[in-house]
This record gives sequence, structure tokens and C-alpha cells, in this order.
Amino acid sequence: MAMRKNWTRDELLIALNIYHKLNFGQLHARQPVIVNLAEKMGRGANSLAMKLNNLASLDPVLKLRGIQGLSGASALDQSVWNEFHLDLNETIPASEEALRQLFAAGESTVVEVLPKEGVKVKKAPPHGPTEFLASTKQRRGQEFFRDAVLNNFGGRCGVTQLALRELLVASHILPWGMNEKERLNVRNGLALSRLYDAAFDRGLIAFDENLKLLLSNRLKLELPQRAVAESFAAYAGQCLILPNDATLPDLAFLSEHRAKIFSQS
Repeated sequence: MAMRKNWTRDELLIALNIYHKLNFGQLHARQPVIVNLAEKMGRGANSLAMKLNNLASLDPVLKLRGIQGLSGASALDQSVWNEFHLDLNETIPASEEALRQLFAAGESTVVEVLPKEGVKVKKAPPHGPTEFLASTKQRRGQEFFRDAVLNNFGGRCGVTQLALRELLVASHILPWGMNEKERLNVRNGLALSRLYDAAFDRGLIAFDENLKLLLSNRLKLELPQRAVAESFAAYAGQCLILPNDATLPDLAFLSEHRAKIFSQS
């Protein structure tokens, strides 16, 4: 049985990393990710689950939805929460690196947080030219964003419900290269299949203020093609599908995507 001990800043940074990769309903002691992480930390799963629920009480997104965590957050919890969210581009890569070190993950591996399976260290897929040139800090941020966004959508494409993780992309609503402040914001992410990610990135599709799928006029002109009809027209007007306790995409970001990227010509 793990002995009771005070939480440290570094432990809280790792806990916050995991907090943002799980939905509120998954913050319990039987959750495989929490079980795995608690073991590595030398803590009990109940202790870690309680700490994550303490952190949930500080989450303004949950408060807006009328959801409350446990009322036991410490002054250190509040301090580290503020530090973590003050500059996500700095603290998220650092917390991701700390998580990797905790699980002894080498450079040739990736650490995936899978709600149904736990924390898994896997062989990294081959790097493309862009990934190869990216700094370690950027890669760690991208790794966090991918896990957080895909898990927020229940590990499925928000449109087609495709559940093969290898074929899913954590799409940025506001492009990575143009919106540094929001790069790692989970509310700036959509879980989409590779096909839908490419269409969204190029403005061929968008989502309205009710999260319904819009097709561009250019895409509509291709509807006589069976592939376009089955892949896109079949889902037109459908709302994005997310778990009930998911964090919703930012409507302002989707509006900006429609105004600046969505092709309506």
C-alpha cells in the first residue's frame, strides 16, 4: 500500500497532463490510465483520482457547464494550475517530457494515453520530413495535443465515428503556424479521419455555430462522384459527435475558420 506523502510541483504537472487527456467521467480509481500512473508515482489510485478531482474544481470550462470537482484543492494545486495554463507552449512540452521520463520512454518510442487500456509506450512511427525537423519541444507539444484531442472525442472521428487511431488526426481549427497562443489548446482541436482533416485544413468543409457539418460549394460540385457522395454528402448537416462529458470546440475558433479558410466560392 502506497504511503501518504505530499504532492510536489513536478507530480502535479504530470497529473495536469493526464487530467487534460481524460474526460471528467473518467476521473476514478478504476480508470486504467490512473491505475498505471499511480503505480509509477508510487501512489494509490484513489489518491491520484482524488487529486485529479481536486484539480477539476479549478477548471473554468467545467464550471461553465455546472460541473464541480472535489473541494479540496490546495494552495499548491491552484499555483501549479495557474502556472500550467499561463503559457501552454512552455508547460505542456515540459509536462509531456516528465511523463515520458516517468515511464522510461526512449526517443524511438511514443507514449500514448489510452483511456480503455492505460498508458502505453510504443515504437514510434517513421518520422516525416516535417516531424524530423521539429524541435523536441514542438514534438512533445504535438504528442500531448494528439492524445488530448483524440481522447476528448472518445477516440473516434467526430464525423464518421471511425475508431482506428492510426487513421485519426488531431486537427487544429486555427492553424498551428498562425496561432501560436492556441496551438495546444484542446478547444482548438477536432478529432477527424485523415480524409476529413485534409478537407477541413483546405477549407472544403467547416462546422457551423451548432457544430453541423458544412460542405463548400467546390465540394458540392463533385457530388456526382460516388466517393464524394458517400464520404461527404452522407454526413452533411450532421452535428459533431462527442462524449457527453467532452470539452466542446471553441465556437469562436470555428467561426474564424469559416471566415478565413472555408471555401464558399
